[in-house]
This record gives sequence, structure tokens and C-alpha cells, in this order.
Amino acid sequence: MVPPPSALLLPALAALLVPATAARAPPRHIAVVGAGLGGSAVAYFLQQHFGPQVQLDVFEPAGVGGRLATVTVNKQQYESRGASIHALSLHMQDFVKILGLKHRREVAGKSAIFSGEHFILEETDWYLLNLFRLWWHYGISFLRLQMWVEGVMEKFMRIYKYQAHGYAFSSLEELLHSLGGDAFINMTQRSVAECLLEVGVTQRFVDDVIAAVLRSSYGQSVLVPAFAGAMSLAGAQGSTWEVEGGNKLVCSGLLKLTKANIIPARVTGVSLHSSEGRALYQVHYEGSDGQGSAFYDMVIVTTPLHPSRSNFTFENFEPPIADFPGAFQPSVTSVVHGYLNSSYFGFPDPKLFPFASILTTDTPDLFFNAMDNICPVNISAAFRRKQPQEAAVWRVLSQQPLDKPQLKTLFRSYYSVQVTEWQTYPRFDAAKSLPPIVLHDNLFYLSGVEWVASSMEMIAVAAKNVALLAYNRWHQDLEKIDQKDLMHKVKTEL
Repeated sequence: MVPPPSALLLPALAALLVPATAARAPPRHIAVVGAGLGGSAVAYFLQQHFGPQVQLDVFEPAGVGGRLATVTVNKQQYESRGASIHALSLHMQDFVKILGLKHRREVAGKSAIFSGEHFILEETDWYLLNLFRLWWHYGISFLRLQMWVEGVMEKFMRIYKYQAHGYAFSSLEELLHSLGGDAFINMTQRSVAECLLEVGVTQRFVDDVIAAVLRSSYGQSVLVPAFAGAMSLAGAQGSTWEVEGGNKLVCSGLLKLTKANIIPARVTGVSLHSSEGRALYQVHYEGSDGQGSAFYDMVIVTTPLHPSRSNFTFENFEPPIADFPGAFQPSVTSVVHGYLNSSYFGFPDPKLFPFASILTTDTPDLFFNAMDNICPVNISAAFRRKQPQEAAVWRVLSQQPLDKPQLKTLFRSYYSVQVTEWQTYPRFDAAKSLPPIVLHDNLFYLSGVEWVASSMEMIAVAAKNVALLAYNRWHQDLEKIDQKDLMHKVKTEL
């Protein structure tokens, strides 16, 4: 008996429809732990990839922005941390453009390096004179430094092409290797001083200039890993900018754009459950209304998991999620409104003091790492920097809170001091391996990238990587994860 045409067509049509209907639906609920730049950026990127129907809950016990915080002095806001953004920070540039924000107008100011007794290097208003002074003191070390940093940055910029094509990496080692091979991996294990000496930079230049830059940025010595050092030195060399109104506007703007649900609570842990054969994560939290919990298909942790920074627990995971080794560098920011004691720096007449930024060498008697005469986050066209004999707002970075004698050393008198104690950056000598990105099937850790290098753009790059990784793993698109020879693949896709 010959079957009717419909009996033959229906199975064929069903077979054709299977691939379309079998596509996995996006996750319904995603939890993001932390509303700093990492949490805000990853929420934005997750919505970009999974679509607007995904419910995003962002847990943040403090204010949105995390370390991108401001303090108020005389009714004006100032960045409480040195938070300049490099001109090559493409994700940050995109955020500002998408959110309709603006670059803050730059107010010129000269820098100098202080040894504790005198200035060993002073910037002038003349570019050629600055170059001559560098050459006179250090030979061609500054050129060798520039070539080394540019070589690292040129390879690092590959990440934007990879991410534009949807490629992601399941570990920090895989990400680094895709950019610079074994050389980049080695740069996380060798000091910046060792690498610079190898390329012909003199010890004197390392002790004077490199040490001063790293004390200002990381609060640490020239023994920080070379990759972290290169990122910091790139920021010191190139043109930088800040966001008009404060860098934290990027965080609040991204969360508003994604319509994320911000939950004012501290996450205390995550426990693993299963539903219909898939992992389900129960997020436990504490807020002003007491303790609570909620279930999620996916969780992204953007706050540090190291014991010194959080009491975060993982339950029901097999094998158990390992402890996170390492420690964080204590850092203190003092925002002082007062009159600089220019005599301490060798200028008895304050009118003659020419510097807006002072870096310091690694000298045992020095009690501060750097200080700068800062401008408000909103600058009018008529704004001018305070003259050295006037009361100004200075930001002083140190490893310990400044006592009164130390404040009196730096300032003739002052109206106010606002102190913020942080554990801002990893102590790079405290861990020998990089933290994982994937903690479980759909449980990811973003903040580990700071053990490679800590900057706003590194966090934004990590946020994009985690969002792509989560998306590719969810849809089992393994061709987009940890691929080798990506430069060749990207070229053939163009």
C-alpha cells in the first residue's frame, strides 16, 4: 500500500524543523555579584548577547560604581582614586559614546619625581627640553621603555578583534597566550624590572622612573609582574582622559541601559542545585531586611573572592571550589583641602612651586606614594587650576593613614581631610598562579583578571570575555572558545 503524500511530507518537514526548534532558549535569570565597573559592564554585555528578555539581578551592598567613587569638597565632587583612562581603552570609549557621556576637559599640569630630599626629575612646559633631560639623565632608556611598552600594547590590542568576532577564553592563561604566546604568560611570572633590564633599560632609570610610576599606580615596587607593569606604564606614557561628571557614571549608565534590577544586599555564598537535569544556582544574600536567597540559571561574580576581601562560601559543588590564594595591597587615599607646604619640597616661596603631580621613589623614609592637585569631575570653560599659594584640593596616596605630623609635613594648614582605606590592588607577589574564570558550568569569576593587570580597561575586556564565554558555553558553540591561531582565523573571516 502506498502511503499518502502527507505521511511522507510530515516527517520530512519535522526533520527540517528540528534544528530551529532545538536551539536552546536563553537563560531566564542571571545574577551578577557586584555593581562596580566589572558588574556593570558584564550586565551590559550579557544583555547584548542573550537579549533583553533575560532578567538581570545585580547585587551591590554599597553604592554603584565600586572603586570608581567620588568625594565632595566645598560642594564639588572629586575622584577619590587616580582613575585616568588610556586613549586606547576601546571598550571604555564605546561605553562613553553609547551613554552619551563626555570626556572631561583636560587641565594641564606638570609632574616631578621626589626622592624624599629633592626632585630628581622635573617636567617642563617644553617637550624637547623634557626629552633632553631624560636623555641627559638616562641615555636612551626611555626610548627602550617606549618600544617595549608599545610592543606589548600592539599585541594586547588583538583582543578587540577576537571579541568582535565572538571568540572567548575559558582561562586567563588561554587569553594571554592568544595575544602574545608564551611571552605573555612569562610576563605574569617575571618582574617588570627583570624584563626592562633585559631590553637595555638601565638600573638607574628603573629605580627612579619605573619605581615612581608603579608606586603611584599599584602602590608596589618594580617587582610587580611585567605584564601588570606594562599596562601601568602604558597609562603613564600615553594620553589619558576621565569622564565628565565622574567615571562612576559609566557604571550607573550601563545598569540603567540594561534595566538591571539592583538588589542592595551582600552576597554571602552560592549553593548548587539541579532542575530538569541542569544546574541551578541558589544565591544567598544579606540586606537591610535580613537574609534571603534566589535561584538563577547563571551567576557572574565580579567581586574579589579572596579570604581577605570576602566571606563567600560555595556549597554542594563536587569537586569543591578551591580556595583563592593571595592577598591585597592596602592603600589609603587622603583628599586634603589645604595649603601645600612647598618648603618641604625645596620651594620656600609657594608662588614658585610649579608642579601639579608629585611621584616618589622607593625610599624607606617616604610616607606617601604620590600626590596630585586634582580638579573637580565637572569643569567649566572658565575653570583654572589653583595657584600653588592658594588652598587647593590634593589627593595623597599612601599605604598607611597619614598622621597629623605627616599631614603637617605636606601642608602648611588644611581645612578638611577625607580618608578612604582600600584593598585596591592584588599584592602581585602573594600568588603564583592565576585565578580561574570558570568555577562551574554557568558560574563565572570575573575579578581574577586583576591578577594579570588591574585597570578599568582590563576589567572591561574581562567582562566582555566572560559574557562571550557564558553565551558560547550556553549554546555549546565550542568553535568560539579557546581557539588556536586566532589571528589567522580572524583574517580569513574578514
